[in-house]
Amino acid sequence: MTDAFVYSPSRARRHGPGGYKNYSSYRPWLRDEFTFRCVYCLMREEWGRLTGEFDLDHFQPQVSRPDLSTEYENLVYACHTCNLRKSDNETFDPENCLTKDMVRVYPSGRIEGLSSRASAIIAKLGLDSEKSRNWRLIWIRNVELAKQYDSDLYRRLMGFPNDLPDLSILEPTSNTKPDGVKESYHAVRSRGELPEYYLE
Repeated sequence: MTDAFVYSPSRARRHGPGGYKNYSSYRPWLRDEFTFRCVYCLMREEWGRLTGEFDLDHFQPQVSRPDLSTEYENLVYACHTCNLRKSDNETFDPENCLTKDMVRVYPSGRIEGLSSRASAIIAKLGLDSEKSRNWRLIWIRNVELAKQYDSDLYRRLMGFPNDLPDLSILEPTSNTKPDGVKESYHAVRSRGELPEYYLE
């Protein structure tokens, strides 16, 4: 296991906003929900060069399920590369399949699905291609070296972005999980409880 690539445990979503007419309005909720990382490859916002490197992906594509295009539960936070690779293809729900118990990342950068569904997503998105393994290995080594020699850089690479969304000021038409706002990372930071870095 490596600090840089630890998938989250299987869990229910913390947020339940609804009623937005445009799916892009869910972006702040999804950033918080997916801990500012791509649900597929685990690229972090803090590793990117520019804004605009993350998309909102419909894991059940809009082409086949237009009725779910603005449903929060059908949206995931994904880097632009993974979103392009997935395109309009159908896939299993990554939240339930790409989990800590279902995926193993090796120090070499190789990734392995420990279930048929996890393996199918990894294959479909090319997450274990040579390029993906090389990209993953670079970040594994970057994080390891920072942890060993530069604690400030390690916190920056493995910590939260500065612009945590304040979900309490947002006004969706409905919210089936209003208590989730109190556990959002902005709220946790406001209480002085936000950790310096996170792995999952």
